[in-house]
Amino acid sequence: MNGSFPGGFGHIFGDGGKPGAGIWEAMDKLRAEFEQRNGGSRMARGDVRAAVIALLAEKPMHGYQIISEIGERSGGAWKPSAGSVYPTLQLLADEGLITSQEQGGRKTYSLTETGIRESEAAADKSAPWENLGARSGSNMTAIPKAGMELASAAAQVARTGTPEQVQQAVEVLDEARRRLYSILADG
Repeated sequence: MNGSFPGGFGHIFGDGGKPGAGIWEAMDKLRAEFEQRNGGSRMARGDVRAAVIALLAEKPMHGYQIISEIGERSGGAWKPSAGSVYPTLQLLADEGLITSQEQGGRKTYSLTETGIRESEAAADKSAPWENLGARSGSNMTAIPKAGMELASAAAQVARTGTPEQVQQAVEVLDEARRRLYSILADG
């Protein structure tokens, strides 16, 4: 072993051989690669609109509930920002598809008759959060999460481990990389 991080992410030892100096760069590269290949967690404006209508077809909700519900239903792969949900709610209100009522200090949104008809017309389509896996060709939400958790554990070893523990971690990571490639080779 030469002490380099598996997968070509650079050397894990920084200036003076200090463990962990390069691990953050490796984590950033890993995150960037997943976002580049999978389009990140951003969805198109129409997807936010469709998601809001689909959720409000089930029950009235306030904006934070909508954001949370999309995050839950997508398994954490997509959590739209308030900056995309609230303008969408305003647009839907302007189109006459939803109304709002003040309840408990919050605006609660519900579909109008026109909104209900639109939700029924789209009922045969899958909800936007269900399409996340199809967009990337497979369900890629679990892999980036597992990769980031692995990178976090590697960073912890690099920060606090002895040189022997760091070397063991490098060997484990190298083996994991080889095993992942073997999965593709077998399929």
